[in-house]
Amino acid sequence: MSSEQREGSQETTTTVEGNGTIGGNNSHSTVTATLRATSTMVSCQRLRLNPNNEHRPDSYEDLQLDFPNSVYSSLEKYLPPNMLVSNRDEKIKFMTDIMLRHLPHGERSRAQRHRDYRQKIISNYQPLHRELYTLVPTVCFVPSFLKAINESTEESFRNIISEPSPGVFVFDMLQPTFCEMMLSEIDNFERWVGETKFRIMRPNTMNKYGAVLDDFGLDTMLDKLMEGFIRPISKVFFSDVGGASLDSHHGFVVEYGKDRDVDLGFHVDDSEVTLNVCLGNQFVGGELFFRGTRCEKHVNTATKADEIFDYDHIPGQAVLHRGRHRHGARATTSGHRVNMLLWCRSSVFRELKTHQKEFSSWCGECFCEKRDEKVRSIDALRKKLFKARQTQA
Repeated sequence: MSSEQREGSQETTTTVEGNGTIGGNNSHSTVTATLRATSTMVSCQRLRLNPNNEHRPDSYEDLQLDFPNSVYSSLEKYLPPNMLVSNRDEKIKFMTDIMLRHLPHGERSRAQRHRDYRQKIISNYQPLHRELYTLVPTVCFVPSFLKAINESTEESFRNIISEPSPGVFVFDMLQPTFCEMMLSEIDNFERWVGETKFRIMRPNTMNKYGAVLDDFGLDTMLDKLMEGFIRPISKVFFSDVGGASLDSHHGFVVEYGKDRDVDLGFHVDDSEVTLNVCLGNQFVGGELFFRGTRCEKHVNTATKADEIFDYDHIPGQAVLHRGRHRHGARATTSGHRVNMLLWCRSSVFRELKTHQKEFSSWCGECFCEKRDEKVRSIDALRKKLFKARQTQA
């Protein structure tokens, strides 16, 4: 990823990659590295090239492991058939051995330092609302959202979701009481940081304020949010970018207003699918602006008129979009705005993307290039046929 930087004008600024690796959940890179090593023999067995999607992985949430718990659940589907029926301890050993063999030493050291950092926070920070740390759907979500998830069909999702601009989906999601609890929990955490003088990692290199939710114990809750509630929607609307195989996340909050970040430059996220929910408080400004989806090759190309869309934040309302959908946030001119974001990633999609040579179906510029190439091919064929008829005559 290229390093992020803030530019002057939001409308004309060069788009930069969103970098969520600082303080993030980087299990997607671990799985990707492991999948690339499928030809290596481990314990005289090989990983499967394709996942067994009918297999239901064990839960690893109750364990302290060498790698993020979600990695083990994702990788388990790739285990050889005889290993799938083994007990959990044997599977853990098998998968850990594989990942330790193929994770670069520098990445291993960085991951260990981050585990130590996170453990230090969890061991010392006292949560204000412990009920937030286990996802209780009726406490968290509005009834209409829960009903749509329970039915889990495209029709049920479209009944509650609007698409004001192609690829940008908006829907009511969080209960007001849940938003209030999250805001007070964040305030409590920030107060603890100030009192203890603990130096925390910020969500990314663009935001100077905010916190990584995973780091103070909300990673399990956010895993459940992604797997049980965001992935079903993404499977329907974002299948072209791995929406059905989301397997890791980076969850964080950002803060805007006086004595906080003011705006956010034009950028893309380090995610396949991004969930963005405003938690509150009273504020003016801060509109989210979108300027079209682009692949790495075309990230700095011009915006087309039909790709321009601005969104006004409403507390409790969610915005769901592809991570590669270019966007930014205008200045919050008064008050204080807090948003919760979940960058959802698919290690399988990222691995497949490394082998892609054709146009990206979801990139606005690739779409135009493919259309233009088709027009040129038809025109060339027409000329060839016309020349052949003239020769025959």
